Amino acid sequence: MLRSSSLRLCQTVARSHTRRSASTTSSVPSLTNLETRWKTLSSEEQSTLTKQLVDLQKKDWHELSLDQKRAAYYVAFGPHGPREPRDEPNQGIKVLAGVTISVIVSVLLFKWSRHGIPTPRTFDKEWQEATNKLMREQNSNPIT
Repeated sequence: MLRSSSLRLCQTVARSHTRRSASTTSSVPSLTNLETRWKTLSSEEQSTLTKQLVDLQKKDWHELSLDQKRAAYYVAFGPHGPREPRDEPNQGIKVLAGVTISVIVSVLLFKWSRHGIPTPRTFDKEWQEATNKLMREQNSNPIT
């Protein structure tokens, strides 16, 4: 009696387990390498995948497979749609070259604009010596 009841219990558990695993595998399409296949999918397939992933995320996350977690992360935060990068190749080099050229041109324009202006006469060495001599004669305190 005990043996037959335990046997029936094991069979029902096995059946329910196979039903449960069959229902989850049939409802979820292949999510492996979703990052590479996302652009080739039609918009309808993308929306159905998104809806299925939303439903999967409502369950316990410990039950999700690694592919399902990766697919959910990619759909939520992946570089597709408005988050797709618009950078061209070698754009960093182009930006660096543009900034470098702008700085060099600015420095050259500054030097050229200051080139024609004569230095003030108060910058001469004789003027500075005469100013220091006058300050000593007047006992001027340069701090106060």
